[in-house]
Amino acid sequence: MKKITKDEVKKVAHLARLELNEDEINNHSEQLEKILEYVKQLEKIDTNDVPCTTRAIEVINVFRKDEKKNYDCAEEILDLSPSKEEKYFKVPKIIKE
Repeated sequence: MKKITKDEVKKVAHLARLELNEDEINNHSEQLEKILEYVKQLEKIDTNDVPCTTRAIEVINVFRKDEKKNYDCAEEILDLSPSKEEKYFKVPKIIKE
């Protein structure tokens, strides 16, 4: 694998609109080389029998049955709102006529 040059780091920094000093350029060059070496090691792993995934831990939706529930505290909840009209929340109109 070829060495990451300072000019390549400067070019990428310029494209990303980053201002890097000489120490940062050297540091990024070394770090990028280490990352690419690690990727080179990963490429050696046989992944033919590994299924594709979108995340490391599978997420499953838990559904519940919709049930109507009556609450005795409706008036208390309405009293917490900034504006109400009779037994409903009053909200600003958002539809233009």
